[in-house]
Amino acid sequence: MTPNTDRNQQLFDRAKALIPGGVNSPVRAFRAVGGTPRFVQRAQGPHFWDANGKRYIDYIGSWGPMILGHGHPAVVEAVQRAVLDGFSFGAPTEREVDLAQAIIDLVPSIEMVRLVSSGTEAAMSAIRLARGATGRSKLIKFEGCYHGHADALLVKAGSGLATFGNPTSAGVPPEVVQHTLVLEYNNIQQLEEAFALHGPELACLIIEPIAGNMNFVRASVPFMRRCRELCTQHGALLVFDEVMTGFRVALGGAQSIYARDIPGFAPDVTVLGKVIGGGMPLAAFGGKRAVMEMLAPLGPVYQAGTLSGNPVATACGLATLNEIRKPDFYDQLAAKTRSLATGLQAEADAQGVAFASDCEGGMFGFFLLPELPQNYPAVMKSDGARFNQLFHGLLDRGVYIAPALYEAGFVSSAHGDDDIAQTLQAAREVFAEGFGARVSGESAARP
Repeated sequence: MTPNTDRNQQLFDRAKALIPGGVNSPVRAFRAVGGTPRFVQRAQGPHFWDANGKRYIDYIGSWGPMILGHGHPAVVEAVQRAVLDGFSFGAPTEREVDLAQAIIDLVPSIEMVRLVSSGTEAAMSAIRLARGATGRSKLIKFEGCYHGHADALLVKAGSGLATFGNPTSAGVPPEVVQHTLVLEYNNIQQLEEAFALHGPELACLIIEPIAGNMNFVRASVPFMRRCRELCTQHGALLVFDEVMTGFRVALGGAQSIYARDIPGFAPDVTVLGKVIGGGMPLAAFGGKRAVMEMLAPLGPVYQAGTLSGNPVATACGLATLNEIRKPDFYDQLAAKTRSLATGLQAEADAQGVAFASDCEGGMFGFFLLPELPQNYPAVMKSDGARFNQLFHGLLDRGVYIAPALYEAGFVSSAHGDDDIAQTLQAAREVFAEGFGARVSGESAARP
């Protein structure tokens, strides 16, 4: 028998004997698309190299944090200096204060902020804070929005409007999610009926303003306006989960985009992660001073973390924020992302492939559908088998997109015109070489 020389496969086989599924986060296992995960050996700029030494154009960027690309010199230098001073202290540092100030300066709705270590921790703590601040227990989330793997948020919609969530993970007792109400994204009628039924009991409404875990789906302006109005009317807190969109779609986050169309718009609490850590484990939640002062040691809502405000992570995050706040950074990043999204759309249209794309800032998504979906049930109509064919066709040609139909993609400032041109050439070849049955009619182009 000829020995297997694929280093990725060798590592995966070894990992499966030691780690459940061979991975430390499920989507990495390629279960949705099939095949062997790529084990990353190193990365630089917009590229990474796998265990076989093959180079890929990276459109995941650690699922969003690497907005500057991998190994940006200013970030590497800041981390190296911080490491020399110590890894962790369990005591306050000046850099924590500097990072808090930077976040508050860039996001007007945040007056105080608490640093934590992961998006899951930040979202979980924000909900606890909302419950403590309002004295209420119930919360609204939306189907298709992911807020981390805290027990109370691992739920799906029930059979009727006011049916509370059922656990979507083993190990989550039904009573843990009994106060979580799951509604359809972008459905104003459901939203209004839910507040009419449960308004006095609702602590908060938590939402991804641009959902990135059902690929890329925007909350419409009328829907977001109604979320804000109903939360204000009923005394519930509007919690924006910007773990993915914060500093990724705009310098002020997605909330700054909605503020252009909704005068005075602002969430009560914002959850941040990914970009603010620059690739290190760091996240945060923040909001109005009166709400945030409910946290211990000032108030009765307890939250703590041994590695919160880690000195190396804060150095990485600060260096990243210093780069992205430079003039024209987002204009240039958005232009690159639009070039990719519109280019993919054009290639699909040329081959008669049903395709709809959208993007904002450095975040993009596409669907093998004739028009952009507005909610999770519509997303589920996308053709999984054809996506898998597209994924592997691009992967074989050195282009790495998310190994799952329901994940957004990310462009960094390090991606160049050549990278985008190579990506479009790869897509052209995949679409042209037996990409399933063609569809009649024009697909929906989106900028």
